Amino acid sequence: MTPGQIAAVVAAAAFVVLVLLVAVVVVKLSRTLDEATIAIRKAHENTDPIFTEASTTLTHVNTQLERVDGVTSNVRTLTGNASALSSLFTATLGGPLVKTAAVSYGVSRAIKARRAAAGAPQGKHSRRARKGRRK
Repeated sequence: MTPGQIAAVVAAAAFVVLVLLVAVVVVKLSRTLDEATIAIRKAHENTDPIFTEASTTLTHVNTQLERVDGVTSNVRTLTGNASALSSLFTATLGGPLVKTAAVSYGVSRAIKARRAAAGAPQGKHSRRARKGRRK
C-alpha cells in the first residue's frame, strides 16, 4: 500500500467515526424531541380543565363582586341617611336642648342662691358684709 492509499483508508475510517458520532447525536436529539412532544401533549391535555376551572372561578368572583358592589351602594345610602338624620336632629332639637339646659342651670343656681340667702342671717354676717370685711 502506498502512503496515499493509507491516508485514504485513515480518512475513510475517520469519516465513518464522524458519521457514527453524528448518528448518535441525532438519535439522542430525536428522543429528546419525542419527550418534549409528549410533555407538550400532556400539558395541553391538562390545561383544558385548568382553563375551565379558571373561567368558573372568575364567574363566581364576578358574582361576588357584584354583590359587594350592591352592599357598598346600600352602605353609602345608609351613611347619607344617617348624616341627614343627624343634621335634622341637630337643627330641630339641638338649639332648644341647649337653651333648656342653660335655663335649667340658671334656675338651679338661682334656687341655690335663694336658699343660701334665706338660710344666712342678715346684717354683719351676710354675704356682702363678709366680702367687704375681708378686703
